[in-house]
Amino acid sequence: MNEQPVGGVAVKAFPVARSETRLLIPALMFIALVVAAVASLGTPLITSVATSFHVSLGSAQWTLTVALLSGAVATPVLGRLGAGPHRRATILATLAVVVAGSALTVLSLPFAWLLVGRAAQGVGLGLTALMMGVARDHLPEERSAAVIALISVVSVIGAGVGYPLAALLAELGGVRAAYGLGLVVTAAALLTAWRSMPAAPEGRSAHVDVAGAVVLAAALFLVLILAGERSLWIRHLAVAAGLAVVAVVLLCVWAVIELRSTTPLVDVRALRHPAVAGANLAMFVGGIGMYLLLTLVTRYAQTPDGAGYGFGLTTFVAGLVLIPFSVLGFVAGKLTPRVRTRIADALLLAGSAVVVGGGFALFAVARSDLADLFVAMGVLGFGVGGFSAAMPGVILAVTPKSETSSAMSFNYVVRSVGYSLGSAVGGLILAAGTGPGHLFPEDSAYTTAALVGIGAMAITTLTSLALALRRSSATNP
Repeated sequence: MNEQPVGGVAVKAFPVARSETRLLIPALMFIALVVAAVASLGTPLITSVATSFHVSLGSAQWTLTVALLSGAVATPVLGRLGAGPHRRATILATLAVVVAGSALTVLSLPFAWLLVGRAAQGVGLGLTALMMGVARDHLPEERSAAVIALISVVSVIGAGVGYPLAALLAELGGVRAAYGLGLVVTAAALLTAWRSMPAAPEGRSAHVDVAGAVVLAAALFLVLILAGERSLWIRHLAVAAGLAVVAVVLLCVWAVIELRSTTPLVDVRALRHPAVAGANLAMFVGGIGMYLLLTLVTRYAQTPDGAGYGFGLTTFVAGLVLIPFSVLGFVAGKLTPRVRTRIADALLLAGSAVVVGGGFALFAVARSDLADLFVAMGVLGFGVGGFSAAMPGVILAVTPKSETSSAMSFNYVVRSVGYSLGSAVGGLILAAGTGPGHLFPEDSAYTTAALVGIGAMAITTLTSLALALRRSSATNP
């Protein structure tokens, strides 16, 4: 048992026993993987949902958007609750909500109930940061850093795991069977958490800033609407621009509320630290680029060859293209903790951003063969895995242990918004490259989107290098 300072007061932290550690680590990984995979189930099932429920593709798209929205709102709230004494109860209650939502997606209910279920499933995205907090509190320091890095990685590659499985089940048994997978794995995650999650260290307290949560929810709702409804920008540009202004104003109001609150949802003052601000900026811009390439490759793979390009793959086969993404992402996550003993985390961020930029370059110049897409996705996965594994180290190096969940929660909100915007940017570029009367964009539109992605990753690289240079000058005055 050791003592950790929290707000000037020493509190007791209880590392778990060695035998319990062996169980805790896979439990943390499994829960992070499950909530990420289940939240991503909406992506491959959009067409199936539209057909099964007789709704438009735009309405079916909300099965993904509503999960991202609820996850983005729940993440900072759960992060604050996870910083307090009731973290175990918070984890179990959240997983119970996710299981209940999973049940709603399986039952033969109207489309509105499916959206309610998907929103409940999305709440689970907020658990990733709590898993990091558990690891930092209850694992030896030399183990916790590596475990936190892997939690960050599996929360990203979960989409690559869930996509092909959900698509296969949808083809074999329909959309209910695919969502049934979510019910099974979330129930298993709840049982795992009940058996393995330790209580939080003594001496902590946490209060949720309700006003801040409501304003943040409204702002994020507008951001995700603007990111998901691409037709709004094309047909009603003035309305979209007005909503964007409102979203910015709400975010500013939220920042003021947090600065004035004695129990802020997110410690905005900590965000002014150059390392934290720079890391979140890199995550935001990098997230746009990473999800942009993921969107481009999967859409390109499913485009019928009658368009003059593409491979006309089914949803399931297109999902298999994500396997290199998941495998190499996990490999990068395993390698990063070893490499970071020699290379600073910020430099690893920069290097990983360069790798992702390389994936864009490959896609831009070579996509005439299906193998080219597998290579591009493998490169993307390796870059995303390294980036995700290095990111927590940059933020947690200047974050107290008691604020681990809260600090990482905000980073995951930034990531979610970046991913949403990446998908929107891809859709807008491809829409702009679609000629009148044509169903599919010109092949050159994909090249244009890839060049935009290279630009985003260049900005991410420069931001990360600036972080590395600042840290180097601070440690070597």
